[in-house]
Amino acid sequence: MSHDSTAAPEAAARKLSGRRRKEIVAVLLFSGGPIFESSIPLSVFGIDRQDAGVPRYRLLVCGGEEGPLRTTGGLELTTPHGLEAISRAGTVVVPAWRSITSPPPEEALDAIRRAHEEGARIVGLCTGAFVLAAAGLLDGRPATTHWMYAPTLAKRYPSVHVDPRELFVDDGDVLTSAGTAAGIDLCLHIVRTDHGNEAAGALARRLVVPPRRSGGQERYLDRSLPEEIGADPLAEVVAWALEHLHEQFDVETLAARAYMSRRTFDRRFRSLTGSAPLQWLITQRVLQAQRLLETSDYSVDEVAGRCGFRSPVALRGHFRRQLGSSPAAYRAAYRARRPQGDKQVDADGAPGQPGGPASLGPAGLPPALHPDGPVPMQSRRTAANALSATASAGSAENGREAYASSRAASLPGQRSAT
Repeated sequence: MSHDSTAAPEAAARKLSGRRRKEIVAVLLFSGGPIFESSIPLSVFGIDRQDAGVPRYRLLVCGGEEGPLRTTGGLELTTPHGLEAISRAGTVVVPAWRSITSPPPEEALDAIRRAHEEGARIVGLCTGAFVLAAAGLLDGRPATTHWMYAPTLAKRYPSVHVDPRELFVDDGDVLTSAGTAAGIDLCLHIVRTDHGNEAAGALARRLVVPPRRSGGQERYLDRSLPEEIGADPLAEVVAWALEHLHEQFDVETLAARAYMSRRTFDRRFRSLTGSAPLQWLITQRVLQAQRLLETSDYSVDEVAGRCGFRSPVALRGHFRRQLGSSPAAYRAAYRARRPQGDKQVDADGAPGQPGGPASLGPAGLPPALHPDGPVPMQSRRTAANALSATASAGSAENGREAYASSRAASLPGQRSAT
C-alpha cells in the first residue's frame, strides 16, 4: 500500500526558481552505494523511451563527493556532474546511502536543502531517506525506508513519522520509498504524477513490472531472516522459536537446540542475519504482542504471558523501546483509527472482538514508529534485524536542525492517504 498525499495549498503553490526545470532529474550518487538502487532512477529517467509513449526526462548524474565512486561489487564510477549541477534540477533523487550509521557529507546536505528551498522535488530511495532526514527535510513528515532500517530511522530522527509498512510515501515535495524494488514503484509513481497513468503504464511495460503493486512492506516484516537461512541448520531452530514464542526460553535454549555453545551460536546467528539472537528474539516477542493487541481483548498482562515475557514490566519496556509507545496506547490508537463499520474479529478470526484482521485496511491506522508516542500513521510492526545507530556528527546534526527550524512554519505535514 502506498501513501499518496494530497498536497497542501502552500506545497502545491511551490514554484521552481532560478535555472531549475521540471523535466531535469538529478541523481545524487555516493561512494559505497548499492549498484541496484543506484541504477533504478538512471534507467527510469535516463533512457529515451518516447517511441513507447514515455515522455522524456533530462538526466544529470551527480557525484555527492569526490570520485571515483566505488559501488558494491567493487565497481568504480565517474559521474559527469558534481553537486553544482543540482542547481538545474526540478527533481533530486538520492538512490541510497552507504551507511545508516555515518553522516552524509555536509556539502551534499547543503545542496539538497538549497534545492528544496528553491522548489525542487526531493526523493529518497531506500536508505536515501537517511540523507533526507540528515538534511532536515523529513522533520514533521511521514516517511518510509526499508523495513529493516525503519526503527533506526525513527530512533535517530525522532521528529520523522516513520511508516515501515509502505512501499513509498508521497508527501508532496518530499518522497521516500522502501528498499530495492520499491524504488521502481516510486519512480513509476513520479512518472504517473507528472504525465498520467498511460505514460506510467507504458514505462511499466517496458520495464516488465506491474504499473502498481498492491499491498505494502507488511508482508515482509515478519520475514526477519534472509531466505538463504532456509538451507542452514539454524532454520529449524528459528522455526521452533517462532512456534514457541508463548513459552519462556532464552538464547541458551536455542543454542542447545542447535548443538552449539552460546558463543558459537551468537556468532553463527549474527553472520546469517546481521542481528544478535537476543535482539531478534525480543523483537519477535514484540511483534507477537502487537498482533495480540490488535486482534484480541487480552489484557496487557495476559499478552505479556502469551508472548513469553517474564513480566508485564518487561513487555512494556521492550515495547516502548521498539515502538515508542506503551502497549495500551498502541492498542487504543490502533482501534481509534479502525474504520467505522468494520467487522471485529478475535485472534482466531471469530466475529466480536475489536481490532482484528478485518480492520487491517489502508485506513486502519495504528501509530507510527515515533518515540514520543502514537501518531496518526500506518505502522503495524517493527523490523526484526534493525539495531540502533550511533548519533550523527555534530556539524551535520546542527545543520539539519537549523534548516528544519527555518522552515517549520511552512511544512505541509502529514496528509491522509488516498
